[in-house]
Amino acid sequence: MKKSTTKTALIPKMYCNFFGHDYQVTKKVTYHVKEYTCSHCKKQLTTNSNGNLIELTPKFEEINAILERIYNTRMERSREKRLVSSIY
Repeated sequence: MKKSTTKTALIPKMYCNFFGHDYQVTKKVTYHVKEYTCSHCKKQLTTNSNGNLIELTPKFEEINAILERIYNTRMERSREKRLVSSIY
């Protein structure tokens, strides 16, 4: 039973080794930070502070969650300011 699961897991990795990864955006943290997942082997990447793609580790998952919370709070405050200024 385990042999079939390892063979099925091996095929996507071989595909990515031969053709390259097919990354798709899975989460938009901010307008410039995103999380990506390969559609074949499910490898996850994110954007670091320099704009380079790096592997998504638990540390970067936590950083992205905090960054997303701060970004959403700022955007909400910005929307509220625009609404208030448009009324007056």
